[in-house]
Amino acid sequence: MSWVLYLLECNNGAYYTGITNDLPARFAAHSSGKGARYTRANPPIKIIASKLYVDRSTASVAEAQLKALPRSKKLGYFESENE
Repeated sequence: MSWVLYLLECNNGAYYTGITNDLPARFAAHSSGKGARYTRANPPIKIIASKLYVDRSTASVAEAQLKALPRSKKLGYFESENE
């Protein structure tokens, strides 16, 4: 089973980062107010980037790396092949 690192744009203009093994279901949960606390208060408007990983561990490491980046570099992370 593959895992997905994703980046959402929320209605307040902020980015939200997460991992999941079912992106459509997770986005639906965030959109309906059943996702993370942050997205309950700031619902997502769209998925702006995603990237597949072979397992949860690898996706979790990538999530931590992405969250450590400044906003201006987050989209570039998905274009890079060497995280």
